[in-house]
Amino acid sequence: MAAEVTNYQCPSCTGPLHFAGDSGMLECEYCGNKYPVREIEKLYGAQGTPEPEEDDAPEFEDGDDQGDYVPLEENWDGEGMRSYSCPSCGAELVCDESTAATSCPYCGNPSIIQSRFADMLRPDYVLPFKLDKQQAKAALKNFYKGKVLLPRSFSKENHIDEIKGVYVPFWLYDAEAEADVSYSATRVYSIVRGDERITTTEHYRLRRAGTLRFEGIPVDGSSKMPDAHMDAIEPFDYSELKDFSTAYLPGFLADRYDMDSAACGERADQRARNTALSVMRESVTGYNTCIPTRENVRLKRLGVKYALLPVWMLSTRWKGKSFLFAMNGQTGRMVGDLPISWGKFAAWFAGISLPLMGLMYLILGV
Repeated sequence: MAAEVTNYQCPSCTGPLHFAGDSGMLECEYCGNKYPVREIEKLYGAQGTPEPEEDDAPEFEDGDDQGDYVPLEENWDGEGMRSYSCPSCGAELVCDESTAATSCPYCGNPSIIQSRFADMLRPDYVLPFKLDKQQAKAALKNFYKGKVLLPRSFSKENHIDEIKGVYVPFWLYDAEAEADVSYSATRVYSIVRGDERITTTEHYRLRRAGTLRFEGIPVDGSSKMPDAHMDAIEPFDYSELKDFSTAYLPGFLADRYDMDSAACGERADQRARNTALSVMRESVTGYNTCIPTRENVRLKRLGVKYALLPVWMLSTRWKGKSFLFAMNGQTGRMVGDLPISWGKFAAWFAGISLPLMGLMYLILGV
C-alpha cells in the first residue's frame, strides 16, 4: 500500500532530490548525482513510492508490527488543515487541503502528498520548471528597469520576503466559437476647391462571420492565486507538456485545484468570446470609425484537461506595504504591482501639459 507522503531520495546517498529545470533531471543536493525522471519513476513506481522486490515484500497478519510499510497517518488539524508525518525525520507537516507538494520545515526534504493525486484529482499533464530561483530574482530586478514613475528608493530598499516555485493547477479548455458580427462604419475624406474645403462622410453597414478553434485556453483552478497575475504571465508553450509524474515536483510547491472545471469554465468561455470578437474587429480595415451594432458568438466546449503549470511567486515589502509578483517558470515573463512616485508623476505631467498649453496659446491665442 502506498505511503501517504513520499520523499524522493538519491539512490546513491539517500540525500533529497529536487527537479532542476536547466538539466531536466532530478539532482541530489548532497552528492550532486543526476537522474533522469524515468529512472526515478521506475524506482518509485507509478504512485511515487519505492517498490520492494516481490520476494522481499513482507506479509503481515493483523496485530503485527508493520514498521515502515504502514501507510502514514493523516490527521485533521483545524478547519481546512491536515497534518502528516515526514518520512525522513518524522516531523509533523501541516498544510491545507489543496497542498500537494511541500517541504519539511525541519529536515528540508521535499515531500509529495500522494493522496492529492488520487483518482479524479490526478493531473493529465505537468509543464516542468525551466527557470530557477536565482533567475526569478534577476528577472524581478530587471522588471524594475525602465519604470519611469517607480520611486527611486523602491528597488534599493525593498527586500524579497518570500519566493517560491509553485506548480499551479490549470484547466486547459478546447473550444469552438462561431462569431457573427455587424458594424456601422464610416469613411471620411475631404477635397479643396478654391477657398472651400468639402468634407464627405460615407456610411457603411458591414458584417463579419467566421469560426475559430481554440486549444488549451488556460484558467487557473486555485482560489489562492490572483487571476489577473495568472492571466498576465501567459502564454505557456504547451509543446513541452509532459505526462504527469510526481517526479517533476520535488523542490517546488504544488497545489491541486479547489475550483473544478465547471466552476472555471465561464472564464474560459469569456476569453474565447472576447478573442473571437477581437479577431472579427481586426478584419475590418480602411474605415475611419467602426462601431459594432450586433454581436453574436456561439460557443461550444470540446474538452478539458487538467495540468500543473510552473509559476514563481515573489513577495516584497516597502514602507509597510506588500507587493506581489508572478513569473512564468517556463518563459520568464514577469508581472506585478509597483508603487508610483507622485513627485515623478507631477513632474512628468508638467513636462507634457506645459508644452501643450504653450502650443495651444500659439495656435488659438488662449
